[in-house]
Amino acid sequence: MIKTDILIIGAGPAGLFAVFEAGLLKMKCHLIDALPQPGGQCTELYPKKPIYDIPGFPEILAGDLTKNLLEQCKQFEPGFTLGERADTIEKQEDGSFIVTTNKGTKHQAPVIAIAGGLGSFEPRKPQIANIGYFEDKGVEYFIKDPEIYRNKRVVISGGGDSALDWSIYLSDIASEVTLIHRRNEFRGALDSVDKVQELKDAGKINLVTPAEVINIVGDHKVEAVVVSQAQNIEKEFEIECDHFIPLFGLSPKLGPIAKWGLEIEKNAIVVNNALDYQTNIPGIFAIGDVNTYPGKLKLILCGFHEATLMCQAAYQILNPGKRYVLKYTTVSGVNGFDGTRKEAPKQVVKTID
Repeated sequence: MIKTDILIIGAGPAGLFAVFEAGLLKMKCHLIDALPQPGGQCTELYPKKPIYDIPGFPEILAGDLTKNLLEQCKQFEPGFTLGERADTIEKQEDGSFIVTTNKGTKHQAPVIAIAGGLGSFEPRKPQIANIGYFEDKGVEYFIKDPEIYRNKRVVISGGGDSALDWSIYLSDIASEVTLIHRRNEFRGALDSVDKVQELKDAGKINLVTPAEVINIVGDHKVEAVVVSQAQNIEKEFEIECDHFIPLFGLSPKLGPIAKWGLEIEKNAIVVNNALDYQTNIPGIFAIGDVNTYPGKLKLILCGFHEATLMCQAAYQILNPGKRYVLKYTTVSGVNGFDGTRKEAPKQVVKTID
């Protein structure tokens, strides 16, 4: 059983900033995310795309924003359960909640903060009849541990940032990398496209375009994929491989949270925005894109604001009757759970002769 003060479901920007705000109030956080790494959409869908409306950053790449948020909150030592989806919730006699993931990991906390963005992300699977049979037998929709591909033959399908970035990364790990895309043009960062071109010219990446995988071959695991050339529908051939990784993006779904008894409106969780973004169930909050209220804007900076107010309310739940006096970090400094302290230089009192 993993126990914490605030259990945050979703490790996107709003969830990560909530860790920092909670830490200022001496509250520990643990985060659950169905994706294999923190960052939510910023990491999985558009890590190299610029964001222009983060205060203080005229322009910042989504992936860099995630890195900064992780750096900002690491002093408060958050825990992570990644690659698992929050499935069920049970209210305990003491008022706390137990949340169990789809892999059976149990978490207990008096406060739940749902920061699941647009919901739990499900991979968009290609229309291949036998792909389900080969899941966990050589077909993966996420790359959790690149080391499992060391000295293996890997086929990647897709034309976006994820397909390009992982093809580049695995070119130094796998014995053979083949990138297949149904078009000749790629929708990704230009430097990534240029890097793939460079690796193709160097013989480190095999590029097959325009084409698509139409079947998977193997008895008990992936042994090859069947590829159809787009310009010649009758031309089909096999590529021997150990792993097939289709990276066609993610489809957001509210998932099992929709069955938790929360008030739902148009696939979003209704909250009280007049006070603290609490749901209809006391002790459960929703922040970021996953919530809805009159005037809601699905912006990262709005999620930061909601996370801040949510933590203030959570403090009152954990410390009933205890008054908290707001102090600016420029005055109070920041004391990390890891023993670190950040503070502004103190003024020096000195007499002028």
